[in-house]
Amino acid sequence: MLKAVPTQSLSELTFDTLNVRYDESYKTLTFAMDPGAIPCFSHQLLKDINNFQSWTSDYLNAGESTEEIDFVVFASDVPDVFNLGGDLKFFVEMINSGDRQTLQAYADLSIDVLYANFVNLNANVRTISLVTGTALGAGFEAALSSDYIIAEAGTVFKFPEVVFNMFPGMGAYSFLARRISPAMVERMIVNAEGYTAEQLYEMGIVDMVADPGEGEIALRSFIKRLKKSNITRRSVLNMRNRVLPLEKQELLDIAHDWVDAAFSLSDRDISAMSRLVRAQTKMMSQQQAEEKQTQMPMQSHG
Repeated sequence: MLKAVPTQSLSELTFDTLNVRYDESYKTLTFAMDPGAIPCFSHQLLKDINNFQSWTSDYLNAGESTEEIDFVVFASDVPDVFNLGGDLKFFVEMINSGDRQTLQAYADLSIDVLYANFVNLNANVRTISLVTGTALGAGFEAALSSDYIIAEAGTVFKFPEVVFNMFPGMGAYSFLARRISPAMVERMIVNAEGYTAEQLYEMGIVDMVADPGEGEIALRSFIKRLKKSNITRRSVLNMRNRVLPLEKQELLDIAHDWVDAAFSLSDRDISAMSRLVRAQTKMMSQQQAEEKQTQMPMQSHG
């Protein structure tokens, strides 16, 4: 049975950019991003995720939970898109106005969100990223912050920041270096190549590849598999965290370097960022128009 929320308390919370669902059968609490026109990490989306994480952590640690939660699932309700990354339009505005403090606060909030997911909300749950569409930049980093990644076949992951002379500063290097060699991490960042879910599975980054359109089915299958070898898999994750510990300060320091780099960009770099914003806006407008067209009822003639 799928419930919209696990408790009356959560049902009283409203999120402008998130949809929250609880699946009693599989004990999953899913927060699905639905941020509006451009599916990127706007400040509002980050705030909503941060508030959701805080509430869920408190709920899980209160010892009075009325519903069991074993898995917290990071997902998206935007067709064909997981997340397009940071809010580039906002970045351009902050750089042009010289507002370093606000951009730094944005970067810090991004780290708060991704690190909370990385440490399982400081609760006895596991995190899963369910990627059913394109994941760029910080969207890719967000997926990497979970214990496990399930992605639909053909889904593309990419760090495009080099196009405007920047780098992914929300955890890419730290998260990826726990799964693959530093040399490969640097190649992925510098070359800005797109990788499919299948390629990342072969590299050991994605844990399961789902058939197109069947991410939810694959999620349930994956959870069944996890439960059969629960002790082994939990122990492997615990060993990974012991051998490859990650402190929040490392991510914050890199995010600070990212802000420094942003304020060192040339006019040409900023123009490239602005062009990408326009391209994203055009792409999403076309996609939304196509969706409306397919949803229109067919007219009968005669």
